[in-house]
Amino acid sequence: MTDLRGLLEGHVADGSVPGAVGLVARGDDVEVAAVGALAVGGAPMTEDAIFRFASITKPIVAAAVMTLVDEGRIALGDPVDRWLPELANPRVVRTPDAPAEDVVPAARPITVQDVLDSRAGYGFASDFTLPAVQRLFSVQKDGREPAGFPAPDQWMADLAQVPLLYHPGEAWLYDTCSTLQGVLITRVTGRPLPDFLADRLFDPLGMADTAFEVPPGKRDRFTSSYRIGPEGGLTLADGPDGQWSTLPKFPLGNGGLVGTARDWLAFGRMLLAGGTAPDGRRVLSPASVRLMTTDNTTPRQREIGDLFLEGQGWGFGGAVDIAPIDPWNVPGRYGWVGGTGTTAHIVPSTGTVTVLLAQVATDGPVPHTWMQDFWRYAAAR
Repeated sequence: MTDLRGLLEGHVADGSVPGAVGLVARGDDVEVAAVGALAVGGAPMTEDAIFRFASITKPIVAAAVMTLVDEGRIALGDPVDRWLPELANPRVVRTPDAPAEDVVPAARPITVQDVLDSRAGYGFASDFTLPAVQRLFSVQKDGREPAGFPAPDQWMADLAQVPLLYHPGEAWLYDTCSTLQGVLITRVTGRPLPDFLADRLFDPLGMADTAFEVPPGKRDRFTSSYRIGPEGGLTLADGPDGQWSTLPKFPLGNGGLVGTARDWLAFGRMLLAGGTAPDGRRVLSPASVRLMTTDNTTPRQREIGDLFLEGQGWGFGGAVDIAPIDPWNVPGRYGWVGGTGTTAHIVPSTGTVTVLLAQVATDGPVPHTWMQDFWRYAAAR
């Protein structure tokens, strides 16, 4: 077997990615490789390069919500309309394929746990053609384009005009609940989401480069982001002086963070340590870590979201492997992938953290070959 550097360099050589940083850590044994360039034709990649995390933001924001649960400021069974009044008296489409105007009252209120485990009734099912899903697309836009979102209060007002696709607790649906988690934090605490995350997670864990913006002094380490164009080549989606050069109106809990591979490693190690920071400070309770990293779905709920959850269930903010469909699926593995070409997981049974940060967007449900090769390598190491 080649080493991690050799594996990633092969994908740079064939033009699949301009560059990447891969990391596989088991205890103090850390293998890390930085290959390629920060941008096409740009400076060499470095281990401390900053990437757009995209949806590997989700576990981080869920952990921040759980700090509030640990403190007793909110409870899992609390209706969220206390802090998110826009979601009081929600309406649900009569059937998932019914017109968006054909609604009935929700069977019960949306709770904090519904928002944490993505079962509030808002989000994307496998069938994007459903009328309520089509309506949601106008509000829950592409998280890789934070400039396209209005301020949080306006976004909440817009979301309130969209009916739920399922009654609260009935179905696992993707993405929107993670955005709601960020708003919930700001409403409960009265603090901006970036400040709260810095105080509760980034500073205690030493995640020095994780934020919702990249200041001028760090942009020489900030990678460019690409999408695959119609002809198959790479087209620039965002550069170092682009959308992350200023703090957005809406810091997105579903995918707005940037950071480094070692930053996410620090977060993953905290989860493996039962919620403890390297200096011994308690960030989360062991019970909260267990709730985050335990599958909360039923087979029917996984069926509704099987476009996203093949062989996996969902905890809080991330997927949990439950079926060994592929060589890299390990029961209990927790984490997720990001639409900018990122992936990060912990494997509690082996004490492993795996992180791959690349620069090419994933626009469909099938991961790129280079991501699958990384997972295969990490599972065999």
